[in-house]
Amino acid sequence: MGVPVVHLITDRALCADLPARARAALAGLPRGRAAVHLRERDLSGRDLLTLARELLAACREAGQLLVVNDRADVALACGADGVHLPAAGIPPAEARRLLGPSALVGVSCHSEGDVSRARAGGADWATFGPVLDTPSKRPYGPPLGFDALARAARLGLPLVALGGIDGSSAPAAAAAGARGVGVIRAWLAGPDPARTVAALSAALP
Repeated sequence: MGVPVVHLITDRALCADLPARARAALAGLPRGRAAVHLRERDLSGRDLLTLARELLAACREAGQLLVVNDRADVALACGADGVHLPAAGIPPAEARRLLGPSALVGVSCHSEGDVSRARAGGADWATFGPVLDTPSKRPYGPPLGFDALARAARLGLPLVALGGIDGSSAPAAAAAGARGVGVIRAWLAGPDPARTVAALSAALP
């Protein structure tokens, strides 16, 4: 199972009906091109599992993947395709032991050191950012920029550029060596999620 190039991260504050939004956003996309990341930290395990199953159904209908952020137990319970771990989360190898050898395991990274550790730990990919300024990533510090992305990409782990990425900046992320891009507002806040996601996919190899 390859790493998708478009990573759609959820935020119920921007869109209350995430399964419907996912169906709209993924319509017509080539199979395996995108992954929806379920990241709703305020939900209980029970409610997160319910939402995960609804999103998984939407992803399966479109031939795309579902990744659960941090909660390997929820990923396992719903049959998700993988898990995305925080930098200080459980080691990638432990997540894979829980979820099985075919599971996709990603790690959030904010420096070259993070990327090196994720690669050594057996991650399939890492998000890297914030590349550009975006409200959701300001707690992590100033934007890292495309030069830092390029240096991190040379370490050999497939990277997903995150933070302020949209259709206009996705080509620059790809040129810097990113395997894919991750977005929140770009797919949740716009009027035409299918067009937005298709444009992101077209901007990447």
